[in-house]
Amino acid sequence: MEAIDLKGRKALVIGVANADSLAWWAAKHIRGAGADLAMTYLNDKAMPYVAPLAAELGAEILLPCDVNVPGQLEAVFEEIKAKWGRIDVIFHAIAWARKEDLHGRLTDCSADGFAESMIISCHSFIRMARLAEPLMIQGGTLLTLSYYGAEKVVDHYNVMGPVKAALEASVRYLAHELGPKGIRVNAISAGPIRTRAASGIDHFDELIAEAAAKAPLRRTVDACEVGRVSVLLASDYATSITGEIVHADAGFHVAGMVLH
Repeated sequence: MEAIDLKGRKALVIGVANADSLAWWAAKHIRGAGADLAMTYLNDKAMPYVAPLAAELGAEILLPCDVNVPGQLEAVFEEIKAKWGRIDVIFHAIAWARKEDLHGRLTDCSADGFAESMIISCHSFIRMARLAEPLMIQGGTLLTLSYYGAEKVVDHYNVMGPVKAALEASVRYLAHELGPKGIRVNAISAGPIRTRAASGIDHFDELIAEAAAKAPLRRTVDACEVGRVSVLLASDYATSITGEIVHADAGFHVAGMVLH
């Protein structure tokens, strides 16, 4: 019987906020497949929520990582280098926008707000790729999270639409640049799921209802399903897949504009 096996792999999951986070379910499944795990938490306020989860999975590394704080991301990779000497899998689940930009029109988005959202949500993935490259000595996998609003207009997604579109383009360019070293780069475009991050989007209940009504499977997806896709993409079953935006959305992306 075939089974996904990540034993001996070293994996870093960045972006766990609580037990509802997509990053948490990725961490659970990656660890469940046998990988050794490193996790991060945003700040002291987040630590009480993340530390018990890291302990539950036996994470060997747990460090603060706010990509806006100089040196914190670099410190994570320095610790990985010191403890493990390499990294095989990175799961990036960081996205942020100022409230006024997320709730307001893109037309009215400030330059500072746009830049800040792009730096945190997109450029942080590029930084992780640069830091991971010398540690992926046997090749590796870089994963990030996207959403259908990067491809088509989704009401109330606002500034995050172009930011996620930039992230998806970055996936393709990083895959092209890092492929010769055996490093694969992919994104998971997840359907709408109730997480703390999603709670900041106006009319999110309507997005959930629309996804359930229009998706070919006539349902939404759950965080566990996204976690399983992350394990698949990190495994040897996906060694030929790179530069892809893999939709884990019950098929909504093929029928998003269909009228019922």
